[in-house]
Amino acid sequence: MRIDKWLSNTGYGSRKEVKQLLKSGAVTLNGSIIKDPKTQADPDRDHVLVHGEEVVYQEFIYLMMNKPQGVISATEDSRHETVIDLLHLEAQTFEPFPVGRLDKDTEGLLILTNDGQLAHTLLSPKKHVPKTYFAKINGSIPDGTNERFREGVILEDGYKTQPAYLKVIHNSDEESEIELTITEGKFHQVKRMFEAVGRRVVYLQRIQMGKLKLDESLELGTYRELTEEELSLLSLKEDVFE
Repeated sequence: MRIDKWLSNTGYGSRKEVKQLLKSGAVTLNGSIIKDPKTQADPDRDHVLVHGEEVVYQEFIYLMMNKPQGVISATEDSRHETVIDLLHLEAQTFEPFPVGRLDKDTEGLLILTNDGQLAHTLLSPKKHVPKTYFAKINGSIPDGTNERFREGVILEDGYKTQPAYLKVIHNSDEESEIELTITEGKFHQVKRMFEAVGRRVVYLQRIQMGKLKLDESLELGTYRELTEEELSLLSLKEDVFE
């Protein structure tokens, strides 16, 4: 690995800033000063110091974001602001990507990482990782909706969804509030499921993925690194329909 990438990925600034740091003679590799940003170093064998302090290499980054509306779940887009645009440069240097997607007008829990194996585990249809959403629905929830969702509802294109669990928090003729847990991620799935029972989602927020819950103290558009405990939750399978 190039030394400039090592330093950039461990919070010492952009590639340009790291280049200046190297030029100043502040960086040593196994006791020798290095100034060439192309110098190769092995995180498993080599020791890198900056101003005399050892630099521990961090390969992966795991972030929890409270995604706001109006931002798309993509790494880049020529027309719209992306969730990557909301990250500080230090986090962007790890080249993270969103795990799955939330619609442009959907808020809530979004995981960003550069760990492809974790992303595959969370998104694999075979894993059936549950995802829970809070939603506001126009009108009341029709009788029998819970049973229909648990059996699998037929969408407008003929697709039958996997079993889903509906929890009605507030039921009103004007606007209802619900939580819905699904184990798949079809395009606009929550919205389409309610359209199938004659209702429209007017607000949607993802609040949980697997056993990981959204940190309610995170303001919209902000993020933080996952704790070790939270990261361990993502590797545990939970059957929400037992």
